[in-house]
Amino acid sequence: MYWAEFLTVALIHLLAVASPGPDFAIVVRESVAHGRRAGTWTAVGVGTGIFVHVAYSLLGIGLIVSQSIVLFNALKWLAAAYLFYIGIKALRARPAPAGALEVQTDGLARSARSAFMTGFVTNGLNPKATLFFLSLFTVVINPHTPLTVQAGYGVYLAFATGLWFCLVALLFSQARVRAGFARMGHWFDRMMGAVLVGLGIKLAFTELR
Repeated sequence: MYWAEFLTVALIHLLAVASPGPDFAIVVRESVAHGRRAGTWTAVGVGTGIFVHVAYSLLGIGLIVSQSIVLFNALKWLAAAYLFYIGIKALRARPAPAGALEVQTDGLARSARSAFMTGFVTNGLNPKATLFFLSLFTVVINPHTPLTVQAGYGVYLAFATGLWFCLVALLFSQARVRAGFARMGHWFDRMMGAVLVGLGIKLAFTELR
């Protein structure tokens, strides 16, 4: 009965998750800098962060945030500040010692908890995700759709997001790919830092519509 609605949700989500943004940038950076294990945990964190958006969408809190300029601005500035923080840290990267890539190949230099929280916070604080889920749960998904079915959509969205970024982590943590980026050394980290800072600036100027 709800297959048509589910397919619409899945298609919209696919288009949204495939668009490069803070989630993509942070998973790529973690995968290249710290290896597959760290990249995968970051991807899982991003996927788990979806539950934050699903929860407040189901509770109607997202609608309140969307109608309050103060709350929306507080959220976007908090998210922008976090992206600035991790971006500036990356910009200050120094040349890695010889053999550093081999040492970090298994991600031991980056704890699973730290990588997970990086992905979770990056996604959970993204106000663009707030607007996306608000529109999804108020325009695309029929308000009369049972909450259990809507919650099922949320589980799918979290799983699909996590799976997508796990594939991204798998790709960018390949030895050849990492070796290619490693030749740029600390310049790659600085480049990703610039991207994150740029995303933070873009996020800071996001307007509530």
